[in-house]
Amino acid sequence: MIFRNLTVVLLCGALFCAVFPAHAQVRVRKSASDFTRNPTLVFQGVRNSLGLSAAVDSMLKACGWFDMRSGGTSDYILSGTYSSGILTMELKQNDAVTARLSLRSSAADEREVAKAAVDAILKKLFNIEGICRSKIAFCVDSGGKSRNIYTCDIDGGNLQRVTGSPLMCVEPEWMPDAQSLLYTRYNRASTDIIQTIPSKKISRIVAAYKGMNLGASPSPNGKYMALILSRDGQVDLYIKSLDSGARRRLTRDQAPEASPCWGPGGGSICYVSGISGRPQLYIIPMGGGSPRHLPADGSEAVNPDWSADNQIVYSAKLGSCYSIATLDLNGRRPGKTVINAAGDWESPSWAPDNRHIVCYRTLNGRSSIYLADTWSGKIRQLLRIRNNASMPCWSNIVK
Repeated sequence: MIFRNLTVVLLCGALFCAVFPAHAQVRVRKSASDFTRNPTLVFQGVRNSLGLSAAVDSMLKACGWFDMRSGGTSDYILSGTYSSGILTMELKQNDAVTARLSLRSSAADEREVAKAAVDAILKKLFNIEGICRSKIAFCVDSGGKSRNIYTCDIDGGNLQRVTGSPLMCVEPEWMPDAQSLLYTRYNRASTDIIQTIPSKKISRIVAAYKGMNLGASPSPNGKYMALILSRDGQVDLYIKSLDSGARRRLTRDQAPEASPCWGPGGGSICYVSGISGRPQLYIIPMGGGSPRHLPADGSEAVNPDWSADNQIVYSAKLGSCYSIATLDLNGRRPGKTVINAAGDWESPSWAPDNRHIVCYRTLNGRSSIYLADTWSGKIRQLLRIRNNASMPCWSNIVK
């Protein structure tokens, strides 16, 4: 017997089997260039499990790839059944089955199974690896001069504290494997860059040079980090091997540099420099050379992040406030302003679907984390907590 459409993988500790009919006709929008709307979806719940029903519903709403409806006509209908430790889900379009999948589940891993299920549907319909199994890290003011790092899921659930310092822990950046974080720790008279594995509560110092150690950004292969150092009194861009410790200086000028991020191939770095008299975006090869200025919007351009499909998102100063804008380095479409609402919008970070971003908004002295859809312009607050939250970073898919 030949199972042409059956794949079996071990995912999130659960046995995952999916059957996708080869003849299914799927009508979806697959890129920003032809996006008009999300497909609509009615989720009919998971029979025999309120927990799984709630978890799947939360991920469907949070992923941002569907417009959810409670009933009536829709592009897709999704339903599930839980029996004998197995979650079975069925996706229909025009009464025809588009996808079936089965996952082994227990009460202890309902959220993880829900993430895997929704990501499998996104893979089938949109040919992306998903978004639900990623994580978001961010900073939370802890009172006084203390600021600590937390993580959560894309729906704001599973909130966990990573650091517990009486000082400031800021600028979190996920390593490519999504298992560990780099961040800057402010000591009483210096700053260090720390790498930590939240699940194991293990940390190590990866940069503690004289002066400032700031803005660590890991390369796509995880072997290097770009960072900002002031070893000789100048604030410049460097790269450093995370294995050997060898470092290379990429800039040498009187203007301060900041906020490096890597291109998708790892050969170039985008960063902020004040060499023109105001903060602007530049790209420089990993091996060094002449930087190239990027034609960004606004009187200032800061906080860049570079997507896997070669787009840069950044904060643009338009008038007196910061907004979120994008640049497509592939030249497929012009740059555009994604968010231009009240307040200052800063520190954008791409989701692994190359469509959504996380950022933070400061309004009336309060800072909160928001998710934004760069295709539709829709925004939503990630979670509501009492203290100010800032500097978010979105991970790759957690394997």
